[in-house]
Amino acid sequence: MKYLDPVTGKTSFRELRRDSSETDVAFELTFSCYRQFQFLDRDRTREWFVESLQEARNTLPFDLWAWVIMPEHVHLLVCPRSDEMTVGEIRSRIKEPVARRAIAWLEQSAPDWLPRITVQEGKRTRRRFWQPGGGYDRNATELVTIYSMIDYIHNNPVRRGLVEKSTDWEWSSARWYADMSPVLIQMDRTLPMRVE
Repeated sequence: MKYLDPVTGKTSFRELRRDSSETDVAFELTFSCYRQFQFLDRDRTREWFVESLQEARNTLPFDLWAWVIMPEHVHLLVCPRSDEMTVGEIRSRIKEPVARRAIAWLEQSAPDWLPRITVQEGKRTRRRFWQPGGGYDRNATELVTIYSMIDYIHNNPVRRGLVEKSTDWEWSSARWYADMSPVLIQMDRTLPMRVE
C-alpha cells in the first residue's frame, strides 16, 4: 500500500506480509512507534499498552512468555494455542486499542503533534501511532533459542542505560521471572523449564 508522509514528503510502500501461526512455535514480535517517536515514554501510554495486552490475552488463544515496553518500541514473546490464530491478529488486537487511545489523547491534549503523525494514503488521511507494517518478527522452536529471546527482551532497558538490572525495569516480565512482586502481568506457565 502506498502512503505519503507530509513531514518528509516521501512516498513509501507498506509491504504486504504473510501472517501465519503454528502451535508450539514461539514468536518474538517487535513493533515500533511511528518514526521512532517515544510515545511509550509515559506511564499513561504504557498502562494503556498493558491493558490492551491483558485484554488480548483474555480473548485470544495465545500464551505470553515475555514482554518489554521501551520508550519507542515493544517486544513480546507469544505462543499461539491454536493453528487458527494468526500472529497478525494477535498483533493488531494489542496495537489498535493503544493507538486509538493515544491519538485521542493527542487530539485533546497535544494537538501540535497531529501534523507529525498524519499521513495521506491515497485519498485517505490517517494518523499514525505505530510504524506501518507488521514490525519485525522471529519464530523459534528450540528451547535454548526461546530462552535466549527472553534474555534479549529483558536486557533491552539495561543495554539502553535506563536501568542497571533488568528487574529494575517495571515495564517488562523480568521481575516475574525473578519471582519478584509486584508484577504488572503474569506470564503463562506453559513454557518448559530452562535446562542449564
